[in-house]
Amino acid sequence: MVSPALPRLSNPLFFANIMTVKVLIPTPLQKFTSGQATIDCEAANVGQLIEALEANCPGIKARLCDEEGKPRRFLNFYVNEEDIRFLEGTDTALSAGDEVSIVPAVAGG
Repeated sequence: MVSPALPRLSNPLFFANIMTVKVLIPTPLQKFTSGQATIDCEAANVGQLIEALEANCPGIKARLCDEEGKPRRFLNFYVNEEDIRFLEGTDTALSAGDEVSIVPAVAGG
């Protein structure tokens, strides 16, 4: 019996660009991560990271992103302490060993 052929990748280096990063999860979102404050995810950029989080922690994306898929207004993402709003947004590239912090904004007077 012949096994079915595997699909060919149009870009064989695609998987080489995916990096393992550490994600710091704020307490209000830890119900999606079974109480874990940090998790490791594989992604090439912040947008892919959000998708990876959703795949592993169903329901978390609705808390992270608005209906258009953009990060929620009062939620900040930092890559190695750099705010992604001042980098490339969700297209911000990730490297192996990066630390991504998800930080709810604090308001008040």
